[in-house]
Amino acid sequence: MAHQQWDPLLYDRKHAFVFEYGRELIGLLDPKPGERILDIGCGTGHLTRAIADAGALVLGIDSSPEMIERARSAYPGLDFQLADARSFALPGSFDAIFSNAALHWIPQADQVAARIAENLKPGGRLVVEMAGRGNVARIIAAVREVLRELVQVEVEHGWYFPSIGEYAGVLERCGLEVRYAALFDRPTRLEDGEQGLRNWLAMFGGRMLDIVPGELREPAIAKAEERLRPALFQQGCWTADYRRLRVVAERAA
Repeated sequence: MAHQQWDPLLYDRKHAFVFEYGRELIGLLDPKPGERILDIGCGTGHLTRAIADAGALVLGIDSSPEMIERARSAYPGLDFQLADARSFALPGSFDAIFSNAALHWIPQADQVAARIAENLKPGGRLVVEMAGRGNVARIIAAVREVLRELVQVEVEHGWYFPSIGEYAGVLERCGLEVRYAALFDRPTRLEDGEQGLRNWLAMFGGRMLDIVPGELREPAIAKAEERLRPALFQQGCWTADYRRLRVVAERAA
């Protein structure tokens, strides 16, 4: 979310797994007719629509103007607003807050958790899935190694990949009681065969690759592919070494 340029068309066409996996999370959310629900990091709005289909009154927010524009175009009957998860201010409060594959883009987790707690009704629930400790560790290591060799720089990936204990502590400091948490591997097949990894880097890896001069971008990606191929490329497809953190919490009544 923060400081990330998004291509909504590429997101929908080549990275649909992001919101398709999130459909399972809606079962945990269990939206009820008439409930007021906030979707943080709604992206192009597909899961916001699924929540609305259950009869809930749902608001989707995202910090990307491109994503919000795409969501409004796709689902004109729903409410989408441009907002930062660290500082949003909305009228009223919510029965539940939902977020899928968004909060790992925001290192300021305490600020986000404070806004969540402030906007939940007493007894309201939070259902979130995000990248967890060790997510895409092989990809990060390969890209960092290649950039060290090609441009002699150390890069930080900029994501927030917490452990269960770390994130539970963040939520508890803000008055949210963790009721369920799981950290699990989710190897994820990338679309488009041979192009899958470079598509993924184009969509999600900008923070690491922005420092690379234009003429070195292609050699850097090619060298990363070469190093990752033995572990992550099988039967004509790339697989990203995802790890996910799933949490259900409640605001103290």
